[in-house]
Amino acid sequence: MNENSTITSFHQPGSIMDPLTDIAREGARQMLMAALKAEAASFVAQFSEELLPDGRQRVVRHGAGPERAVQTGIGPIPVQRPKVRDRAPGVSAETRIRFTSAILPRWARRSKSLDALLPVLYLRGVSTGDFQEALTALLGADAPNLSPAVISRLTAGWQEEYDRWQRRDLSARRYVYVWADGVYLQARMEPQAECMLVIIGATPEGRKELLGFQVGFRESAQSWRELLVDLKARGLAVPPELAVGDGALGFWKALDEVFPGTRHQRCWFHKIANVLNHFPKSMQPAVAADLREISHAETRAAALAAIDTFKAKYAAKYQRGVACLTKDTEVLLAFYDYPAEHWEHLRTSNPIESVFATVRHRTVRTKGALSQKTAKLMVFTLIRAASKKWRKLNGTSQLPRVIEGVRFNDGVAQSDATQSRAA
Repeated sequence: MNENSTITSFHQPGSIMDPLTDIAREGARQMLMAALKAEAASFVAQFSEELLPDGRQRVVRHGAGPERAVQTGIGPIPVQRPKVRDRAPGVSAETRIRFTSAILPRWARRSKSLDALLPVLYLRGVSTGDFQEALTALLGADAPNLSPAVISRLTAGWQEEYDRWQRRDLSARRYVYVWADGVYLQARMEPQAECMLVIIGATPEGRKELLGFQVGFRESAQSWRELLVDLKARGLAVPPELAVGDGALGFWKALDEVFPGTRHQRCWFHKIANVLNHFPKSMQPAVAADLREISHAETRAAALAAIDTFKAKYAAKYQRGVACLTKDTEVLLAFYDYPAEHWEHLRTSNPIESVFATVRHRTVRTKGALSQKTAKLMVFTLIRAASKKWRKLNGTSQLPRVIEGVRFNDGVAQSDATQSRAA
């Protein structure tokens, strides 16, 4: 409807009158059209010296394409894509100068931010059957190209990305540290919960990356072995210096078989939870504080002294809780042999656990309405998205020294400590 029309639109039942959104859409339309015209003008200007034999400019503006609605975060915006014409006669299709808009590609029907919104809605618990209602509330009733079938196409795209990622070459990659964990999800009415085996690796530059991902049978040694062997077969020849994980024996057994040179660091987050299970709830805050004093001690000697104090305080009545802690003393304190800047990262495998909070939320919201395949692809997609925001390791300058085999004592390189004492 043009601005000179005398037709008045009446409010339709079930629709929402929102003048503010209408104004925002009109402003966005005008800005988008201005940007598209400026982009086309800039492209034409690049060929201003290209002239035809009669002196006319070879590349010129040539009107605009038909109007189409592009879905954005504030609803549909009608736009026309400017067209550019190459007027040189007898030019082949291969050599003809063509204009392609970077702002509005030829077949684009949705903004990239809206494409990102769809999987987020799905991951946050909106089922495919509820998509039209949710998108209508967000974008208005006129929201084409956003039917529930979009999710099916998204899932197919996730599968293709997963397949490519699983085949990637690792021969040029190296990981100084790895974090491993297995997290369970109940999908639909499956007789057994799916166990997602996840490995995150730290590169020599200090970046964290998703290294391994696979659906396994519980956290068995065989499932972990299959994942580790696959990583090694695709070129991961150099073993990590240190692996961080919980008390699942399957992972450690498989790790010793595939990468026997990698040291073990037991996750303090899981260990504290296991120890607290042996104490009454009324005592758990005080016990947790004592355990934190051990895990955050400045030196290995101070940590061992704090463990002795813990034993003296609780062994008489809570022997099982004390035994749960002391049986893993060596692997709980392995981080002292690495740079102090890395301790914060090496004490726990919690980064993996935190990623699954959103996935569990969706499983609860939809009452487990996930197939095994969808659950796997959803978790993989979510972790890949989350990995873009993972924080780099502190003290990245220390990583080359770890790779070179420099020994650290209570977080300080032995060569540095020797120089400090000599001074």
